[in-house]
Amino acid sequence: MNQVTARTNPVSPTVTEIGEEFALDLRSGVTRGIYSPHTAKTYLASVTQFADFLTKKGMPTAIDAITREHVEAWLEHLLATRSTSTAKTRHGGLGRFFNYCVEEGELSVSPMVKVRPPRVTQKPVPVITDDELRNLLATCSGRTFADRRDNAIVRLLIDSGMRRSEIGGLRVGDLDFDMGVAVVMGKGRRYRSVPFGATTAIALKKYLRERSRHPHATAEWLWVGKVGRLGGDGIQQAVARRGVEAGIVGLHLHQFRHTFAHQHLAAGGNEGDLMVLAGWRNRAMLDRYAASAATTRARANYQAPGDRL
Repeated sequence: MNQVTARTNPVSPTVTEIGEEFALDLRSGVTRGIYSPHTAKTYLASVTQFADFLTKKGMPTAIDAITREHVEAWLEHLLATRSTSTAKTRHGGLGRFFNYCVEEGELSVSPMVKVRPPRVTQKPVPVITDDELRNLLATCSGRTFADRRDNAIVRLLIDSGMRRSEIGGLRVGDLDFDMGVAVVMGKGRRYRSVPFGATTAIALKKYLRERSRHPHATAEWLWVGKVGRLGGDGIQQAVARRGVEAGIVGLHLHQFRHTFAHQHLAAGGNEGDLMVLAGWRNRAMLDRYAASAATTRARANYQAPGDRL
């Protein structure tokens, strides 16, 4: 059995120094389709924040001097100041970093071998009500370029519940109006066709007409703004601004995905169909998203047994 042997260095590199190499490795992984840009960004943030914590607390920053206790101290800090889901995410990112250190021979064993991830208590994501959706659409009902674009974005999110990376990665050629679908690349670099309705098709057509006169009309990406492509982060910012105007504070794109799942199930939709439409390959994701407004659906379908007597 081959064993990784740590290199003997006069001075062990710091977390920040190896973190710079790790960033290049992540960038390469994104190019090769191993990681999504969001995953790579999350992993790197874990390393950066851990390095900052070590420095502020006066703890060692050299790779070979970091122990399980240092990692656990950071996780305890995160649990005291952030959510459990954030702490779990940071645990995963830092774990990948230390595995990289082992792979590169900087360590023989990761200090996180016996560090368990925080247990996350799932809190259902609030769905967006119909009244809130109407108010949101009202904020972008004008005829400016931004109004046309944001209206098309919101309507497409309502009809499809796309992931942030999926809607942000759309190209003009990904829209098929004859079939009424948008072709997106989901997780695992898997393509799927996502349907949208007639009202959304009209909104997209109006946006494309305005887009044809835009300075960045020749760009391949569907969504554009003042400086060019509008990706997932830009779309989140645009939708959040509209949310504030509509009185929906803290609106984020993932709420549309939960709302889409809720509305599909509330309308009597098949769970198997929902998995196909949302691009899920296991039931765990279905259960997670179905938890949003599950009580509301149960109450709506409830029939008092005593009423039959």
